[in-house]
Amino acid sequence: MKFKVESDIFKKIPDLYIGVVVAKSIDNSKAYPEVDKLLEKSIKLAERRFLDKKVKEDASIVPYREAFSKLGMNPNKFQCSAEALFTRISKGKGLPNINPLVDLNNAVSLKHTLPMGTHDLSLSHNDIELRYTRKGDVFIPMGSDKKEELDLGEVAYIVGNEVRTRRWAWRQGEHGKITAETNYVFFPIDGFHNINDGEVDKAANELAELLKRIFGCKVKIGYVDCNQQSFEWSF
Repeated sequence: MKFKVESDIFKKIPDLYIGVVVAKSIDNSKAYPEVDKLLEKSIKLAERRFLDKKVKEDASIVPYREAFSKLGMNPNKFQCSAEALFTRISKGKGLPNINPLVDLNNAVSLKHTLPMGTHDLSLSHNDIELRYTRKGDVFIPMGSDKKEELDLGEVAYIVGNEVRTRRWAWRQGEHGKITAETNYVFFPIDGFHNINDGEVDKAANELAELLKRIFGCKVKIGYVDCNQQSFEWSF
């Protein structure tokens, strides 16, 4: 299977650097106390970090807001997932426990201040892409069974014609949602060369080690950038 980024996206964000972690043979149906503790720790650190501070002004968040603007998206309306998580926590709302894979994703995302996604790959044999949306692409919001109108030319994570995440790192949908039955998962870790690529690598390696230790699963790590626009793996 392969993850690839449409080359035209690099014309607008030439320093885009995406870490990739893929894991297979996972049991996501049971409780993992270590994951709960990791998420709780990350939430507490975030609460202290943004006490009386504006998330959107943080030096680690600003590059994403700038990139959203370059892609034609209003960052005040469309926040990257990391900014959205920190904003929720800064308002005292905490984060709910969803399931072990999503909770682990959120714990690592918060710790490293990086937008990260979780996508179930077990339901499709198509490659996953970060590309511009086109006619025929479909997005179903989380918790809904009705299609949502898409703007043509949105940057989105897509499998086949199923939009997994609208507006790059903004909002995931029903397609590819992580459930108790998920056993094959793709984690994109969005960052930038010369800004936080080192942090992306740290997060990818940490996530991979946690997945292997906690879930006892098979893991592959890679990255995509303007010089290497795809990453292919097999198990």
